[in-house]
Amino acid sequence: MSNLHRSAEAAVAKAREHGLTVATGESLTAGMIAAVLADTPGASAMLQGGIVAYQNEVKSGVLGVSAELLAEVGSVDGRVAEAMAAGTRTLCGADIGVSSTGVAGPDPHDGKAVGRVYIGIATASGSFASSYDFEGNRAEIRGQACAAALEQLLKALPS
Repeated sequence: MSNLHRSAEAAVAKAREHGLTVATGESLTAGMIAAVLADTPGASAMLQGGIVAYQNEVKSGVLGVSAELLAEVGSVDGRVAEAMAAGTRTLCGADIGVSSTGVAGPDPHDGKAVGRVYIGIATASGSFASSYDFEGNRAEIRGQACAAALEQLLKALPS
């Protein structure tokens, strides 16, 4: 079993143990976080749903990310990741929202280098984002981002 699937199993178990629900708002990972969680037995008790918000119009129109913020900083930014997680949490009625945005390559985007990734987490007490600089091809960067999102989700869940 891969580390990715171990992390998903741990997140599903912790969320279920505490009766918490999770939703994903994904750009860079395009549904991968939700899919890995859904592959885990017991996920139906905690996974509310997920939104793939690849384009800025979806980030703003569906997830409620400020169009002004997107125009100012671009889609690859910690504040955008926070807003995506918060919007997803609200939209799906979940206890925790998890988001991903970043640059998988092959070219930089919005002035951010290939491999720059932000993972957002939103709970009732607020939201935060973590930044990462990954290396590899598109698939490897997306996989590393998914693993980072599961790690941040685990940290957000009660012990």
